[in-house]
Amino acid sequence: QVQLVESGGGLVQAGGSLRLSCAASGSIFIINIMGWYRQAPGKQRELVATITSASDTNYSDSVKGRFAISRDNAKSTVYLQMNNLKPEDTAVYYCNIRQFNGDYWGQGTQVTVSS
Repeated sequence: QVQLVESGGGLVQAGGSLRLSCAASGSIFIINIMGWYRQAPGKQRELVATITSASDTNYSDSVKGRFAISRDNAKSTVYLQMNNLKPEDTAVYYCNIRQFNGDYWGQGTQVTVSS
């Protein structure tokens, strides 16, 4: 089993920044993909960004140039630096890890951007 614990969400004004962290514990394998997804009220969960264990990254078009995903393999932790936040970024952000034995999710952290 894998446990994911997110932190770093909160309330910020438009144009501001936040940094999310997600620490994984349990049966973590060397080869995996870690990522961030978000779900706004009344909408489906959507991809924000992913990063492989080789640090290859992928971003949704809506966050390219504003968000940066990174990871520390020694700490089994993934980060999401969010800059120039917009009200439409308001959502619950979920951490995810995908490895050969399954797909695991954190409990989510709320990010609210005021205009």
